[in-house]
Amino acid sequence: MRHSLLTLCRPLPALLFAALPLTVTAADPDPIRIQQLQRCGDLLETHKQTFCLRVKGLQPGDRQVRLNGEALSAKQLSGKADQLQLQLDTKGKQSGPLVIEQGGQQSNPVWLSLGSSHVVAANADEVAKNMDGLTSYVDLISVVIEEDFEGATEARRLAEKYGAKVVGMIPPLNTYQLRLKAKNLDERDATVLRLGGEVSVDAVVIEESGAEKAIERDVQKAPPADNQEWASNRFLDAVNFYKRRLQRENGGLKTHPVRIGVIERDVDFDAPDFADYSGGDCRADRKRLCLYARDADKPSGHGTTVSGILAAAWDKGGNSGFLRGLDDVGPGFDVIVARDSDAGITANVAASVNLVEDGVRVLNWSWGIHRVGAVDIKGDPIDSLVRSGIAMSGYEELLEEFFLWLREEHPDVVVVNSAGNGSSFSGRDEYRLPSSFVTDQLFVVGGHQRSDKDVPVKDPQYAIKRKASNIDMRVDITAAACVHGSMAKADEEGDVHCGTSYATPLVAGLIAAMLSINPELEPDQLRMLLRRSAMTIGEEYDFEPTEGDDLTAPILPSERANELNNPDVGHSARLDMYKALDLTVQSVDRVR
Repeated sequence: MRHSLLTLCRPLPALLFAALPLTVTAADPDPIRIQQLQRCGDLLETHKQTFCLRVKGLQPGDRQVRLNGEALSAKQLSGKADQLQLQLDTKGKQSGPLVIEQGGQQSNPVWLSLGSSHVVAANADEVAKNMDGLTSYVDLISVVIEEDFEGATEARRLAEKYGAKVVGMIPPLNTYQLRLKAKNLDERDATVLRLGGEVSVDAVVIEESGAEKAIERDVQKAPPADNQEWASNRFLDAVNFYKRRLQRENGGLKTHPVRIGVIERDVDFDAPDFADYSGGDCRADRKRLCLYARDADKPSGHGTTVSGILAAAWDKGGNSGFLRGLDDVGPGFDVIVARDSDAGITANVAASVNLVEDGVRVLNWSWGIHRVGAVDIKGDPIDSLVRSGIAMSGYEELLEEFFLWLREEHPDVVVVNSAGNGSSFSGRDEYRLPSSFVTDQLFVVGGHQRSDKDVPVKDPQYAIKRKASNIDMRVDITAAACVHGSMAKADEEGDVHCGTSYATPLVAGLIAAMLSINPELEPDQLRMLLRRSAMTIGEEYDFEPTEGDDLTAPILPSERANELNNPDVGHSARLDMYKALDLTVQSVDRVR
């Protein structure tokens, strides 16, 4: 299918900006929209941080900036028109929503993280094509320092030795970004080779990311999306169950707030699906879902569609968010859409670290990459989202450090990752990252679509595997891959978007709802509940080696009360949102 790709701003310079004032009419002022917010200046400074903002809709005159509802001094904001800088002393402050107010208007709320993990993106003059024809950073690389070394000290030593400069960092992962003196890829590779031989260096990460390239794409023609797509996962049944079960006057369950992080660029707040998130204090209603994101120019972007599956208002402009549907009885979900800079996979990891430190319990990763030379299940080469072997090796080490850190410091956090759309194998590290990692904290989601069979929803043939979806034993569960996107006008039917990117937030949102009911659930218990509640899809494969039609790991007898002859055994697992919530409630009832 064709996607309308988002055009994103380049990283903002650390110097003060100069621009002509925006021309707006007093009678019909443009809404105030924060389109970009990211660290700039000295990224190694943690106590006095500088943030660069790109804002549209501001008029000349006074404006007020609020962080976590607290008004900041006017002296902390500088710049003119749409390019601003915010100077922030972090002492006594916490990460939280930031808004700009002027003339009775309020901007979209964006999440400002005071975490220390930030990396720099390359501009157009700092990239080149490598031998594989991939865009690669010329002078920006990251080094993962061995845990026995003090990362910051060792990074400075290496920088001095190689004539480089430390410009970014992910301290919890002992990872530091260096700007080399390299003028071309040959010079960079020579320095990378020497750095890789240092005793203190675990890995060197090079970026092969086009800053404005789509995170995920699905080239297969999309089928019509209607309520039968999400019906295959009992979406509405789940919403009804949550609201009905938790509204009972007697025996109702206490729910708990859950914070969800979505690694995406932005969301279109001018679309009817998201318009009511701007203005006022969202958290004044403790049951309401709050959405924090940078603003996009169009509603057709990847981030808007992914976020909409969680947070879009119902019956407004194309999409309907699962967690938004729980507002009446919900605990007050926070959905934070953030990516900071456009520095590729390294930036995804840096943003994820900050969000976890900011209290996120569920991370939605609707992205992934394939190694150059990877082939699909038919033996044909994959040509989307590919990276060279040297880049994949660095990414693999960085992601390994991330999951080791999660296990040691944040064992209750889960990451929900798309299996990918390459008709390939999701669980082989020579093919795909990050879905190939085996850890209780990583959930991998494949995609299915409605079949043409007139059968009950629980029948294995109600849905069929989507041809583009990656497969194999590493895929935990499959969910509906097609969704209507948001539209610019109310009451219009959105374009159809398909891919594992859109199956992933169905699972992420469900896990967040499960945790709101029972926050004591650990990652392995969440997986158990998802698999025990799952419906089936496809034929039975009797645990033979993975073939072209295997979509997920086969359902085991232990996932069906040890019934060896249960008809579900051997089939792939299809998400049942209703039954998963029902089992979650039962897990609480058993404890009470």
